[in-house]
Amino acid sequence: MKTFQGRTAVITGAASGFGLETSRIAARLGMNVVMADVQQDALDTAAAEITALGAPVLAHRLDVSKATEVEALGAAVLTRFGAPHFVFNNAGIGAGGLIWENTVKDWEWVIGVNIMGVAHGVRVFTPMMLAAAKADPAYEGHITNTASMAGLLNAPNMGVYNVSKHAVVALSETLYQDLRLVTDQISASVLCPFFVPTGITKSHRNRPGELQDDAKPTRSQLIGQAMSDKAVGSGKVSAAQVAQFVFDAVAERRFYVYSHPRALATVQTRLEDIMTQRNPTDPFAHKPELGEQLKAQLRAE
Repeated sequence: MKTFQGRTAVITGAASGFGLETSRIAARLGMNVVMADVQQDALDTAAAEITALGAPVLAHRLDVSKATEVEALGAAVLTRFGAPHFVFNNAGIGAGGLIWENTVKDWEWVIGVNIMGVAHGVRVFTPMMLAAAKADPAYEGHITNTASMAGLLNAPNMGVYNVSKHAVVALSETLYQDLRLVTDQISASVLCPFFVPTGITKSHRNRPGELQDDAKPTRSQLIGQAMSDKAVGSGKVSAAQVAQFVFDAVAERRFYVYSHPRALATVQTRLEDIMTQRNPTDPFAHKPELGEQLKAQLRAE
């Protein structure tokens, strides 16, 4: 995309983390900013900030896992600004624990937000963008979906999250290829961040009541939460930097967006495992003490 001024960005998960930082950049670039988030109070605060930057803002509270709510967002965007030019399907949640210990409600919650939230965004906004492209040869559009390095790797004790993010990578790669079949005016990216300080480790604050579990967290889930808190909290790359990486990729029509390119060495190892039919490599091979610590914690009586 060559121009951002006067164009419209739709951003989910806009009240914090990558979504809020992306909203700030969009405002500075002169875009109309559609901010969607499930947490109303945080959304109100974030929308006030972006409005103060001078951007026309449409703030919309929604749960991205709900098809009808995303459809309502699409209708509101079309009415206020017309077809968007940049759609950032960014809303996501984190979850951990041994994969057999995740409950049905855990699976429904994570899949609903992390996979179906992206699917609904693609389903609702892509046809609008294609129609705009057909009507205007100068129209440019781009869709970015937030996955994770967990969409390219399979770290232990975070299976439900891994599954959801692998699905987002597959969805995004297919979207990119499908768009290439029908238009040259719209492209796509997938964002695969590693450990970046955001609010994702506090995802449970927005878990809907009907998907709450009465059971207490298992040992593996508590361990996974503690490990995530430490890893994410100590991240050296900021959410603001990642948001800029996203805009750089949109400007360059670049598909893969990484926060930590050095982490791709572990992706290469995984692909070599697959190509050579080798059993999955120990993810703690470079830091065996961490693996032994995790084993000891999980095997303790």
